[in-house]
Parts: sequence; C-alpha cells; structure tokens
Amino acid sequence: MLVRAGRRQVVLLWLVGALGLALLSACSAAPHRTAAPGPRPAASGAVVHDVLGLGDSVTAGSACGCVDFVRLLAHDLSTASGQPVSSTNRGRPGQTSAQLLDLVRHDPGVRADVRRADADVITVGANDLAPALQAWDAGTCDDACAQRDVAAVTSRVADVVREVRALRVGHPTRVIVTDYWNVFEDGDVGRDDRGTAYLAWSDRLTRAFNAALCPEVTAAAATCLDLYAPFKGAEGRSDPTGLLADDGDHPNAAGHALIARLVLAALTSSPR
Repeated sequence: MLVRAGRRQVVLLWLVGALGLALLSACSAAPHRTAAPGPRPAASGAVVHDVLGLGDSVTAGSACGCVDFVRLLAHDLSTASGQPVSSTNRGRPGQTSAQLLDLVRHDPGVRADVRRADADVITVGANDLAPALQAWDAGTCDDACAQRDVAAVTSRVADVVREVRALRVGHPTRVIVTDYWNVFEDGDVGRDDRGTAYLAWSDRLTRAFNAALCPEVTAAAATCLDLYAPFKGAEGRSDPTGLLADDGDHPNAAGHALIARLVLAALTSSPR
C-alpha cells in the first residue's frame, strides 16, 4: 500500500534566546511519503534531504505492522543533521529485479521520485529466485539448479543502479544496495516449515547471491550493504528469529530498526 505525503514547515522564532524548533507534518496520497522533523539548526556540510526506498516486500515493510526502515532512516538522518529529511517508500511485495528495472526505466512516478531523491536504498532479487524454491519443495532442485539464475538477477540489480545514476547525473547521490540474510524464510519458521536441510540449502543460495551481488553493484557505483552477518553472524550460525516477523520471511520491528542503523552508517561513510 503506497501513500504519498507532502510536507509543510512552521518555524517559531523567539525574540529572546537562540532556541529554534522546526516541525514537519505529512499528508496526502500514494506512494508512502513522509517527512521527518529536523530538531536542531542546520548542520554544516552536505546532508541527505530525500530518501527513496526501492525494491521488494522487505523494503515495503510487509508482515511487520511497524515503521519500515526507510522511514526510520529518514528520521535518523534528520536527527543527525538537524534538518528535515523526507522519505518515499516504493517497495512492492513480490517485485522482481526485472520489474523494478522496468519501473525505473519507464514509470513516470518512479522516475520522478528517483530524480528527487539524493539517497536511494535498494533491496531486490529474492523474488526472482522463487522458482528455485518451488523446485526445492518438489525435490527437483540442488545447489546448481538454485544458483543458475543468480548471475542474471544480480546483473539486473546493477542495471537498476545505473538507471538511478543516469537519472541523477550531475547531482550528488548516495545509492545503497542491500543483500539478504536469506532470500527465503529463515529461523524457527523456516525450520518448522521445511526442515534443517532446507535451511542449509537456502543459506548456500543466499551466500551465492550475496557474493555475486556486491561486485556487480559496486561496479555500477553503489555501496553494497551486508545484512547477512548482522542478522546471522559472519558464519551464519546465529539464529535470526528474533529479527524476523511471524512469517519468518520479513524483518520485524527490531529487524527494520537494525537495517535502518546499518544503512545510516553506510550513508555516512559512502561517497556521493
């Protein structure tokens, strides 16, 4: 569900003292767009003013019933900079890399959002691998089968980055592409639904996807952000259940808060 919010700012200036308070409120229609308040006077140096989330149901905040990481990120950026930061969430449940690439190339609304945003966060690719999961459930998919389409998917994600860069040519822009802790369900739910053999298989597929993704998007001038280790540990031995929603497939509130913190750190250190 996508709701776009505009913004307005009311500034109260007191004649005595130097205290300033900026308040932003948001309203209107699709996609989901909010403005986070800037609680302090403007900080020196370049800051992010508009965050755009692109991708699948992870970006969209599906199954969480919480504030998604895109909005959390805008709030955190605003707190850090002392300036208002708007956010637009274009995440769509079920979206594939091919569908996102088509939107960025041809959808006027998405292209306008990309042109406006000076920071983009992209999470996409897991849904492209759904046929492998169906084949696994049918008992007809080994590692080679599962990883067959990885190169094509990660190449398309890099093409999304290139389209974003082309739409923002001449304007400083930070682009963050996240990988996955698991491209399918994980934790207790994954174990209960499909068993430990499935968890091992999906983990190998996820590692293969992540390993292919980062070089592709880095070459396209994006920062590749690791979500695997923060959710599961560097060796994949940590249980991610506490960071997952009840469906085992999406982040819960704690998971979204973690992703927002990780993206904030990446934006702080990434080139524009």
